[in-house]
Amino acid sequence: MENNEYSDDELYQNYCDGDMEAFDDLIRRYDESLMWYLYGILQDYQDAEDMMVEAFAKLLEKRPVIRNGNFKAYLFKTARNLAVNYRKHFRRQEEFSLVGMEEQLPSGESLEAKNVISEQRTILYRCLNRMEKQLKEILYLVYLDGLSYSEVSQIMKVSKRRAAYLLERGKMRMREELEKEGVKDFLV
Repeated sequence: MENNEYSDDELYQNYCDGDMEAFDDLIRRYDESLMWYLYGILQDYQDAEDMMVEAFAKLLEKRPVIRNGNFKAYLFKTARNLAVNYRKHFRRQEEFSLVGMEEQLPSGESLEAKNVISEQRTILYRCLNRMEKQLKEILYLVYLDGLSYSEVSQIMKVSKRRAAYLLERGKMRMREELEKEGVKDFLV
């Protein structure tokens, strides 16, 4: 069971001090969100899973010093670099997509509620997939994964100011795309 009483940085420090269970807690905390982030880049479930495992393995093996205590941003940046290098190696077109990243609804939801939410997600993903790669990626990182400007700027290798600009552009484009779909009351 994941140990929620410790921050990521405390768990990572505990791991560096020899506590393997702390690293297991970090894996449990981030494996799913990291996997789906990588899937958006690689468009292949198995490749995404392989890169996720490789990102954790890299941290496990090297135990790098993480400056400014930002484990999550470091992990996602490591994974992104691995995925980009992997794509370059296999000469695939780099594209970010959110197709297939739907969350499971709680089992208590009614069929009607599931259908409404499913339709909303379909519209949202259709809009996202018409957007430029950088805008899709920043919207995913901020809204679906809950990262800060600082973390996003590290992962995407842009300044905080550029990350804020991209996020505003992404929100504006999302509003435009949603209006094309006839959605006017969507909070973005």
